[in-house]
Amino acid sequence: MAAADRPHVALFVTCLVDAMRPPIGFAAIALLEAAGCTVSVPAAQTCCGQPARNSGDRAGAADLAAHTIALLEPFDAVVVPSGSCAATIIQYPELFDAGSAWHARATALAGRTHELLSYLADHRKFIPAGIALQATATYHDSCSGLRELGVAAQPRALLGAVAGLALLPLDGAETCCGFGGTFCVKYPAISNAIVDEKARAIEATGAGLLLGGDLGCLMNMAGKLHRRGSPVRAYPAAEILAGMAGPAIGEPA
Repeated sequence: MAAADRPHVALFVTCLVDAMRPPIGFAAIALLEAAGCTVSVPAAQTCCGQPARNSGDRAGAADLAAHTIALLEPFDAVVVPSGSCAATIIQYPELFDAGSAWHARATALAGRTHELLSYLADHRKFIPAGIALQATATYHDSCSGLRELGVAAQPRALLGAVAGLALLPLDGAETCCGFGGTFCVKYPAISNAIVDEKARAIEATGAGLLLGGDLGCLMNMAGKLHRRGSPVRAYPAAEILAGMAGPAIGEPA
């Protein structure tokens, strides 16, 4: 274990970030290092098991959980740039029988697992320095991060330190965007209706940027905004905070 003032953190990248938006991972590393952490990205990490668990495949989810637990146990903390994946790891104990060795190991890991923005704000007391962006933005609270982990004030506090960035309130910021992981696949018509309502609310803010902490939600909303011909561009909050904003989600690199 590392010294308390410089924890050795494992970055659990998540499948979506790895496959669809790797710059979020690089931004997360930059932020964690700026916050005084030593960061490792374990190469053997894979899916956290969320899709299996949500689809009722408890055995498959438990297998993935056991792999992840064993991989991440050596670290002082596990940080995840996704509320839903972080919540999945924190809920690993539910996959194992109470009193079993795996339940104890899952519980120990759960206590050291954090969503990225909440870890930076709550545990490292981090304030971005030297980051500027002349823009107006609004922020969407993803369901898992908000309801399961209490992530709400932290991203806004961090973004409030970005010089020139004005945050505008979003009506229904706490309302689901319609993504919901496998929900959008199982119930596409309902999902589309929900995200259409969300897109209208985003446009009504007058903001030029949409920010959020979960890539799945941002991809869902960015897609709907693009199909509506909206000028609003979507970015992961981590990229803004790290000063690493490139093309918006859905734009060519």
